[in-house]
Amino acid sequence: MIDKAEKSEGFAKTWLIDRIAYPAVGFAILIGLWAIGGWFLEANPATSSFVKFGLVPTLQAVPGLIETGYIAEHVIASGYRLLIGLFLAILIGVPIGIAIGLSKITEQVSNEPFQLLRMVSPLSWMPIVVFVFPKWDQAIIFLIAVAAIWPVIYATAAGLKKVDPAWFKVSKNLGASFHKMLAQVIFPAIAFDIFTGIRLALGIAWVVLVPAELLGVSSGLGYAIKDARETLAYDHLTAMVVVIGIIGFTLDTIVGVLVKKYSWQKDV
Repeated sequence: MIDKAEKSEGFAKTWLIDRIAYPAVGFAILIGLWAIGGWFLEANPATSSFVKFGLVPTLQAVPGLIETGYIAEHVIASGYRLLIGLFLAILIGVPIGIAIGLSKITEQVSNEPFQLLRMVSPLSWMPIVVFVFPKWDQAIIFLIAVAAIWPVIYATAAGLKKVDPAWFKVSKNLGASFHKMLAQVIFPAIAFDIFTGIRLALGIAWVVLVPAELLGVSSGLGYAIKDARETLAYDHLTAMVVVIGIIGFTLDTIVGVLVKKYSWQKDV
């Protein structure tokens, strides 16, 4: 009993140090560097006009942006585009990944073309998609889907290749249809890999979203940054950058929890 209590106490201490103490120190250093940078901007006459980039002006601007609903308005607009684009990437990417993982021929036929397309920057499609889609929202959603689909495809395919072929043989011998095999064998076996791919896709989509919103739209986090820059509201600009970081960090943490939940190695 004593050993068990000691182990539990040791685990709690380790968890507090790894998950709370170290990240807190890291954030404290980051905030400290930001404050020092703001002080240098204020102290130097050549850069004093950019003093609103500093920590204190940014923190002072945040309450007003929240009270007026400015942040919520642009977060909702960006969130809509992100979720639809990511949903399309998952909806298309998972079946393609399964096809590649199950068929050697499909893998060999698709590998080089997919690698070529994967190397094209998603934002490079911008001049084309603005002519193809009647609305900017649709164009941005397309860019997000194109950016996010590749991690989903390759993570799904890689996960399927790790599944023991004997599982498929047993399922077929028991008379399982392909749909039942998908639901009861394939998806449970590769759930960890799919969520890993989604986590990578989310990070890429979030990075692509903001620059895509710099052009053509009148809402979203990218537009908010552009608007703040054009009106010289540097404190608002920095506040929106912080909001982007916090939301991205939160989304990544949520998907990270799902990855761990479906991991076969629970200590990962």
